[in-house]
Amino acid sequence: MTDVTIKDEYIKLGQALKLAGICENGADAKMEVQEGLIRVNGETELRRGRKLYDGDVFAYNGEEFKVVSMEGRL
Repeated sequence: MTDVTIKDEYIKLGQALKLAGICENGADAKMEVQEGLIRVNGETELRRGRKLYDGDVFAYNGEEFKVVSMEGRL
């Protein structure tokens, strides 16, 4: 599992996909999500704008990514 570190309280799924290097841009992220290829906390997610918080896990193509927030840890 790979950590995706964010600075704020949450990150939107589309942004997280770009930060993790899964997608190059928002259009690519939108397509991957709409095709049902992304899972969040074990369930297929079809909303690119879904907010991910510290501890949430998203998966793509068998690889898992964990959202880790720096907020409150500084």
